[in-house]
Amino acid sequence: MKKTSLFSLISLLIIGSLVSCKSKSASSDKTGMAYNKQEYGGFVVNKKFKRGPGPGLVEIEGGVFVMSGSAINVPGQELSSYNHKRETTVSSFYMDETEVSNTNWLEYLNWIGTNFPEDYEYYYNEMPDTLVWRRPLSYNEPYVGNYLRHPAYQDYPVVGVTWEQAERYCQWRTDRVNEFLLRERGYMTTFKDLNGGAKGTANASTNTTGPFSTETYLGGLHDDKGKKAMKDLNPANAAAGGGKNAATRNVRLEDGILKQPYRLPTEAEWEYAALGLIGNTEYENIADNKIYPWSGLGLSSPKKSTRGLILANFKRTKGDYMGVGGSLNDKGSITVDVRSYTPNDFGLYNMAGNVNEWVADVYRSNTFEAADAFNPYRGNLYQDKKIADPTTGRIEIDKYNRPVMTDALYAKKQTWAEKQAAATQSVDSAKNTYADQRGYRDPQTELYGETTLINDKSRVFKGGSWNDQALWLNPASRRFLQQDESTADIGFRCAMTMLGAPEIRSSGKRQFKNKPAKAFRGK
Repeated sequence: MKKTSLFSLISLLIIGSLVSCKSKSASSDKTGMAYNKQEYGGFVVNKKFKRGPGPGLVEIEGGVFVMSGSAINVPGQELSSYNHKRETTVSSFYMDETEVSNTNWLEYLNWIGTNFPEDYEYYYNEMPDTLVWRRPLSYNEPYVGNYLRHPAYQDYPVVGVTWEQAERYCQWRTDRVNEFLLRERGYMTTFKDLNGGAKGTANASTNTTGPFSTETYLGGLHDDKGKKAMKDLNPANAAAGGGKNAATRNVRLEDGILKQPYRLPTEAEWEYAALGLIGNTEYENIADNKIYPWSGLGLSSPKKSTRGLILANFKRTKGDYMGVGGSLNDKGSITVDVRSYTPNDFGLYNMAGNVNEWVADVYRSNTFEAADAFNPYRGNLYQDKKIADPTTGRIEIDKYNRPVMTDALYAKKQTWAEKQAAATQSVDSAKNTYADQRGYRDPQTELYGETTLINDKSRVFKGGSWNDQALWLNPASRRFLQQDESTADIGFRCAMTMLGAPEIRSSGKRQFKNKPAKAFRGK
């Protein structure tokens, strides 16, 4: 009993000290006022924020690498198939573990059909082009009607999607993930309550304002607060009696609950993630470089249990798509399951072969000779949300309950007077050169020569596919296609920005110790 009592006493002292530390850290080190207290104005600070990836994503710790450093010289291959070699730093980010599958896309189509049952144009515009399978001298007709919808291909990568469709899918996925987080945690009406007890159904409209959209929710245009809605600590909104009658509010960005937008990865992010040099690095020293997402120079597995099996889904020769009957080598004639083969050192599947993948960048042959060395990217088209009421900041929404976007007009914050004046003026966005930075530093002769096929809608795709030979499996290789076109060998995966410190796991690593701010005691 004495041991138990002593242990309990020590535990209480430890807990007490932790609580004391928390109370000290939950106040301003500049004004002394406590955070998260109604009597001090209700300024909310989340001291318990823990970041993490959204569904389907894995963490990619960024760092420096040589863009196009894995490039190999192949006779007959154009130099424009690779980037200019340059030392580049990529921030830490999240990336899809697998390519987006047919099932993932059908979920998207199902949501559209459920929420907009009479908007046939919306559904049609998001349908992949299944005619990409047709070839004049091939019998691929069964894939036209079956590849997208038949369960035999449900976990295969979606193809026939344009870059533009992939972008819209990313936006839709962002909204569905954030809606799921808010409803499942009770900040909004739960799916169960929303759908009359049909637990887990994510297809119903949220309320009279239309389907949930992250940006319109943050803009205050969704009036849907659940049983566990955030308490509004603003003294001006305090309800009489408090308790169950206390005022509530929407979740804010500052609460750290909503996920960042899903998006296409930049070309630099994609190449960095595909290489997975983290598995070959110790104390900043790269032991062996790579020319594929796996170590070594070969294309087949060296392990005893899988020795000789091809490590990716590609075309070994001009006519060999899968090997010899009875011992099929890469196990696929066209595409294969998105979780096939062995993931690379970041845990990503099929970063070589299966399908090429769209990335965010506009194509230029010399992009990375001119681009910034930190998070290089070409394709910036700056946009702002269109303001419906300049005095309140209320944004304008479209028929899908999403913000209406307009070309950004200003490179810096406007004064209040400028902002009010701009709302009453008609602006010719075609004359605005600030917003569109896709052609930044383009030599006029290079881009607009008489025979060039490159323009501001040419988008990069990378990775090689079931229909490519091995030279395209190199992460540095790159090709382009117009953003409104699609093929049977291009799919995509999503990425997400990681906020905060770039180091993902600090445990066991050397760190500087920082002292917490001293609490101010006004009494």
